[in-house]
Amino acid sequence: MGPLLGLLATGAGLAVAELMVGLFDGTSSPVVPVGQVFIDWVPPSLKEWAIEAFGTNDKVVLVVGALVVLLGIGIGVGVLAMRGARSAAVALTCVTGVIGAWAVLTRPEPTLVKLLPTLVGTGVSIGVLLYLAPRPPVGATTADPRQPVAQPMGVDRRRFVGGAIGIGSVAVFAGGIGRLLQQRFEVNSERSVLSLPPVDAPAAVLPTDAQLPLDGLYPFVTPNADFYRIDTALVVPQLSKDSWRLKIVGMVDNPMELTFADLLARPQVERYITLSCVSNPIGGDLVGNALWQGVLLRDILEEAGVQPEATQIVSRSIDDWTAGTPTEIVMDGRDAMLAIAMNGEPLPARHGYPVRMVVPGLYGYVSATKWVTQIELTRWEDYDAYWIPRGWSKEGPIKTMSRIDTDRRGATPNDVIVGGVAWAIHRGLSRVEVRSDEGEWFEADLGGVPSDDTWKQWMVTLELEPGRHMIESRAYDGDGVPQTEETAPVAPNGAQGYPRRWIDI
Repeated sequence: MGPLLGLLATGAGLAVAELMVGLFDGTSSPVVPVGQVFIDWVPPSLKEWAIEAFGTNDKVVLVVGALVVLLGIGIGVGVLAMRGARSAAVALTCVTGVIGAWAVLTRPEPTLVKLLPTLVGTGVSIGVLLYLAPRPPVGATTADPRQPVAQPMGVDRRRFVGGAIGIGSVAVFAGGIGRLLQQRFEVNSERSVLSLPPVDAPAAVLPTDAQLPLDGLYPFVTPNADFYRIDTALVVPQLSKDSWRLKIVGMVDNPMELTFADLLARPQVERYITLSCVSNPIGGDLVGNALWQGVLLRDILEEAGVQPEATQIVSRSIDDWTAGTPTEIVMDGRDAMLAIAMNGEPLPARHGYPVRMVVPGLYGYVSATKWVTQIELTRWEDYDAYWIPRGWSKEGPIKTMSRIDTDRRGATPNDVIVGGVAWAIHRGLSRVEVRSDEGEWFEADLGGVPSDDTWKQWMVTLELEPGRHMIESRAYDGDGVPQTEETAPVAPNGAQGYPRRWIDI
């Protein structure tokens, strides 16, 4: 019965913690902060393994893993308690609670209120242990004082089972009510009634050949539901537009604080921009193209009065994640923006609602801050953002890359039509070439684009002999500089090398 007691005590504590989170604003469940601390401390190599192994489900795996570890500790606590070591079981539960409380206090804007779920949940777990665990018999002795007193069960099985059923039922009810209360504000409900302001500077019209006529090609515009998500937030922030504020601070002449209404009242631009994660492997899918609407960041910074020595823009999210962007890149005329919409609708919560940053040409870890709440102007050498101390390069320009997405049979038995996408964001793309079996390179046909800030589709017909063939592709940027053949991993500044695809004729 030890494992059952441990699971019951741990589950009851977690359920009551969820109820506290639902009842009191500003509180925090202990599971998420512990997971966030783990993400903060995890070595880059382990992070890359998780992304490679689980893709965008890495956070779900981490949450499940944290719960498994917590329940495992609970089982150990229950076994100790049932064997008569009640003090040791309570002590271990307290240590676990202290770790949870410490993790809560390491998150942004720590307060005593945020500790309430952890403290109450720990107390409930201890109470369940003390109520159901056996007690040593009063006055028990042994003939030999050097021998420990035998610890009988001490609790009637019928009473234990009845208590377990009652406590378990209450815990399930409390946890369910807590989850319902936490969902009383849902970003999706707010988004569904939000009207986007008209666009003052619409995006260029898509060329008719932006989407090439080849089955299996990834769409030129990535649907919101399919757009990759890589960030450090275990739980997607549910941030209301009415409470959102953006502070512009640091080395500026006129510090500012903007509301969401302030952004809506400013001139709106709309641009097709391709984003890529630095963790995208060769031929990977952590890249996407969307139509973004928002306010040019350059205009806001000019209004704030950026001081000449401010060489870095440090953007901070609601969960305290930071990115460091070179000031000169944001101010060089490119369409870096504070985005409020994606593909014609308000930003999805998982992509940064209500406001995120979008900077063409830079990997997301140095620019694409979601749920952004602060922008600080500072010197390049004075601050290293979130991923820099963890071994990633401080500068993160997106590399020239290509990807093979599909192959289809052509007009003759030996013809194969190969297609994919390629990108050299903000530098433009001039050519894509494809070869088989390390032979001659053949130039591919390219799709049209509205600007140099998006990827291009490509396709080419190859004549191949029967058998198995290795297909490779390479792209050239707008200056004619080719994609690098030498293979490199994603760390510290993005993968490189030719993508490959095996096909059989």
